[in-house]
Amino acid sequence: MTKQFTDDNFQTEVIEASKVKPVLIDFFAVWCGPCKMQGPIIDEVAELMGDKAVVGKLNTDESQATAIKYGVMSIPTLMIFKDGALKETMVGMQPKTGLIELLKKYF
Repeated sequence: MTKQFTDDNFQTEVIEASKVKPVLIDFFAVWCGPCKMQGPIIDEVAELMGDKAVVGKLNTDESQATAIKYGVMSIPTLMIFKDGALKETMVGMQPKTGLIELLKKYF
């Protein structure tokens, strides 16, 4: 299941959770065309990963502080966190297989 991350829950749902398993975040906005194409891919990755990883989305219009903190300049931007730290950053559309392979590095 795809989680919804916000400025309010980021510390708990991403930083703390990544100490146990990898966390993939899709930084997006509802008005962004490429984000609309990336969204269903993120949902598929979440379903395929099951409980092996946490997969979710963060709306950059609603949670600007987190987007600014992590230097998100273009969307979609995808990040992987593990052990409480940012490990990978990808800008632009990403294929499902590539995201799954990256997540597997952090199991």
